[in-house]
This record gives sequence, structure tokens and C-alpha cells, in this order.
Amino acid sequence: MVVVAIPSLLAREAGGQGRFELEAATVREALLQLPVRDLLFDERETLRPLVNVYVNRVQVDGVDGAVAADDEIRLVAAVAGG
Repeated sequence: MVVVAIPSLLAREAGGQGRFELEAATVREALLQLPVRDLLFDERETLRPLVNVYVNRVQVDGVDGAVAADDEIRLVAAVAGG
């Protein structure tokens, strides 16, 4: 099982749930199982630009990398503005 932790703003959209235990082989596969997947990905299943993904506390580039049992995926929303 892979654990996915999402920020509180997204957790509100997921019925208050902020952690999910999922079976997945890749980061993408795990994120596409979340009830907030439409907020994370566009219509081409490309990760939206202001979503940062960490696997075991290390930021990853892209979502096609493999994950193993007991890995933790954490989403962090980037702050933009000026």
C-alpha cells in the first residue's frame, strides 16, 4: 500500500479525508485514484503546474515514477502571485 497525503484545502474537497492508502505502481496511478483527481490533472491527464509532488519527502519531477509499498506521496500546492 502507498499512502497519499493531500493538503487540507484538497481534503475538504475529498470529504474531509487527507490521507489515502492505495495500491499503485506509479505516482500517476495513485493520484488518479483520488477523489480530487480532476483538481490535480487537466483533461489530458497532465498534472496542473501548481501541484508539487513529494515521494518520501523528496520532490519528484513528473508523476510517472515508480512507487513501492510503504512509500508516502505528499502533495503540496505551490503559492503563486506577485
